[in-house]
Amino acid sequence: MRASPPRPDGVRVVASDCDGTLLRSDGTVSGRTRAVLDRCASSGVRVVLVTARPPRWMDELGDLGVEAVALCGNGAFTYDVSRREIIGHRLMPAELVGTLLAELKEALPGAALATESVRGFAREPHFHRANDRTDGQWLVGDIGQLAQEPAGKILVRHGDWSTEQISARVKQVVGERAEVADSGAVQLGEVTGRGVTKALALLTWCAEQDPPVAPHEVWAFGDMLNDIPMLEWAGRAHAVANAHPQVLALADEVVPSNDEDGVANRVAALLDARTV
Repeated sequence: MRASPPRPDGVRVVASDCDGTLLRSDGTVSGRTRAVLDRCASSGVRVVLVTARPPRWMDELGDLGVEAVALCGNGAFTYDVSRREIIGHRLMPAELVGTLLAELKEALPGAALATESVRGFAREPHFHRANDRTDGQWLVGDIGQLAQEPAGKILVRHGDWSTEQISARVKQVVGERAEVADSGAVQLGEVTGRGVTKALALLTWCAEQDPPVAPHEVWAFGDMLNDIPMLEWAGRAHAVANAHPQVLALADEVVPSNDEDGVANRVAALLDARTV
């Protein structure tokens, strides 16, 4: 345990990762989870989705009835799910994006590169997208063209390496100039600006509230290595049972898996305790 847990009636924010944590393995929001999120809204508990997903992948959650603020791209974008609008961002300047893309291209032969920006998704022609999605794509071109826009994320894909191998090699290239995260995406390295993590995005959002939200007023839920900064910052850290071993070791509490509605069941217990 990192610290004594907060009183149930002192929790103001539930911050949850999406894929592998709040969502089921098929990417859907269960009826149980939706009902509990509705209870949060009526009970005065804010729900913040903190995810590696880009903003354009959040609209489908709005269609499923989730209404919340989302901190996307491992903290690079703040997105209003109900309004379907980016309302804040932490971008790498275009000059740095161009430098990093060029160095990654030289150091990682065979890698395919892409970026996520306010404008949307841009990729090299041989960067193959998950499930062949085409939403939000504004450019297919070379790295010089990709560097036209400041970016919240740079994506690095290599068909011959694991995610861990890609992330390690990308870290060697970017050094202290940027952050490299592992969200569990297959054969994909993810780069955000220096200091940009889920924790930074969450603490910034909490500080902007009136009154500001303190760490001990936040319960966080996650499953992968990119969730660790957020879990370390929050007053109470929860890991779903299907989480990465390092996340399980860090957590104050392990809840049932994402397919067993572990987040929803734990939050429901929190809400029940507030009414006692």
